[in-house]
Amino acid sequence: MQSGHFSNARSGLKTAASRSESQIQDGAVWVSARRMIGDGCLSILMPARNLASAIAENVMHVHQVFTEARLAHEIVVIDDGSTDSTADEIRTLAGTMPELRPVILDRNAGKGAALKRGFEVSRGDFVLLLDGDLDLPPSQVSGFFDIMESANADMVIGSKLHPRSSVSAYPWHRKLASLLYFMIVKTLIGLPVRDTQTGIKLFRRKVLEYAFPRLLVKRFAFDLELLAVAHEKGFSIAESPISLRPEGKWGRIPLRTGFQVAVDTLAIFYRLRILKYYQSIPDTSMPEPAPAVSVLIACPANSPYLCQCLAALRTQTFPPDEIIILPDSPTGMDLPPGAREIPTGRARPGRKRNIGLAAAGGDIIAFIDDDAIPDPSWIEQALRYFSNESIAAVGGPAVTPIDEPFMSQLSGRVFSSRLVSGRHRCRYVPTRVHEVDDFPTCNLFVRSAVLRALGGFKEEFWPGEDTHLCMQIRHTLGKSIIYDPRVSVAHHRRPLFGPHLRQVGRYGFQRGYFARRFGSTSLRLEYFLPSLVVAGALSGALSSFLVPAIRAPYLAAWVIYLAATFVSSASLSPVRWLLVWAGMIATHFVYGTRFAAGFLAGAPQAQPSSIDHPSENAAPADSAAEEMKRDRT
Repeated sequence: MQSGHFSNARSGLKTAASRSESQIQDGAVWVSARRMIGDGCLSILMPARNLASAIAENVMHVHQVFTEARLAHEIVVIDDGSTDSTADEIRTLAGTMPELRPVILDRNAGKGAALKRGFEVSRGDFVLLLDGDLDLPPSQVSGFFDIMESANADMVIGSKLHPRSSVSAYPWHRKLASLLYFMIVKTLIGLPVRDTQTGIKLFRRKVLEYAFPRLLVKRFAFDLELLAVAHEKGFSIAESPISLRPEGKWGRIPLRTGFQVAVDTLAIFYRLRILKYYQSIPDTSMPEPAPAVSVLIACPANSPYLCQCLAALRTQTFPPDEIIILPDSPTGMDLPPGAREIPTGRARPGRKRNIGLAAAGGDIIAFIDDDAIPDPSWIEQALRYFSNESIAAVGGPAVTPIDEPFMSQLSGRVFSSRLVSGRHRCRYVPTRVHEVDDFPTCNLFVRSAVLRALGGFKEEFWPGEDTHLCMQIRHTLGKSIIYDPRVSVAHHRRPLFGPHLRQVGRYGFQRGYFARRFGSTSLRLEYFLPSLVVAGALSGALSSFLVPAIRAPYLAAWVIYLAATFVSSASLSPVRWLLVWAGMIATHFVYGTRFAAGFLAGAPQAQPSSIDHPSENAAPADSAAEEMKRDRT
């Protein structure tokens, strides 16, 4: 609902807020909660990370509060990749508490990703988001229901800045930061609330069913994005006073965290007000009956990356019907149920995928690289588009993993720059839903009937076999290829500088080769720009030496180029800034040189002896199998 509706809601909050405050002090009467939930259920989502010493006690306290309130409830505790024994504590408690539904994530994905995963397994008509450390007592939720009922609100959020809130020793610098952030959010996003970050919020289920599938932020500004998306749709928001007694002292907000919050906030503003991303997400539905899905993984050999990929495929919200691994030779791995391997001999990825396609039984073929980690809803989000027969393929971004090594992070930062990837930046950074005519098979779903009708992949091409396939889908069959940012994988990067630049060189050569032969998708100015930069740099240097009058314009062009790339590489870390800047320039020159070579070449590039892949230094098969067993446990 717009701010006017919020103002109307606010006018009815005084009585409810006063009652809420007294209930916090007197033990809560829960009348509104029982009336609203009726025969339904309240889902309590509690994200937790490294809370082994407290999580069992906290969950039992939450269970006691809602049991004494006589409310049907379930407690979904999400362990967000803890490095201590939090997951073990949750599993043990689940054995004695039927209301507890544990969700264990293999790796730390952030609060937003954890809550989305927890919501997917929940079933309540009302959903409470409650931080697992219980700095916010759950007994005050009774007042949230009072406000939701009296104001007819769709969501009620706790606010530290509410005049009736009781916050223990809230330091002035934190309060000042909250007020400044509120003013920024009010100006940019238009949210009519004073505090978006407090870890206790109550929602009607329909709000999260609409908002969660559209969210991209998984960490610091997740709460803001959730509320912004819901408010933009027209769901009404109300605020509630809270009682907050944090354990220990209030800490200062690290500069890096503050910077990331600012970046995420500006990104939400950009997606909401300029890109109109959230509005671009179509309402889709799962095909009936649901199609069978075969996942194909072309790889040289076993590697730690492959184990990560398989682990993520086992936790999909819509599990695949089969997983086919296509290594050069048998790996000796202990494969999960539903997975099998078909050794292909040393072959290009196009050949491997054609072998996999011949053996696959699925209606939809999901292509993913062995060094990619799919989001939990990766398959489910993609399948929703296949109820439309005009759509032949669906892809999404391959983002850089958050725990990637430093130099690999820099490679991802280079690829995600507009001055490097241009309109193809959507392959590395989530953007709005749109049609594409070229997309990589590191993250691509295609109808098996379409693949077979086209004869599969052109095996002589690599890289670029996926470019040729997409060209045929769009221009031979006239079918659509959809990009959706929610169909996301985390894709390991080759580190700067050597491995990254060798990969860039392969991309550049093949795109140049295609530019002469397949103009419908490759003969485009954007692909020639790096070559023009290289040609300009070389010819300008020679010309300015021979003709002094050219020297000033030539140097001015260099200043403009270096300034543009320098600004585009901006980072709080001077070292990161300079390395990304150097990587960006090197990427332009390597790609430009290799593109020109490919454009002039008479044949596709030969398969390289090395591709800087971890499987080239793979552990012995029995060691890899042991790692997979630990993973499954």
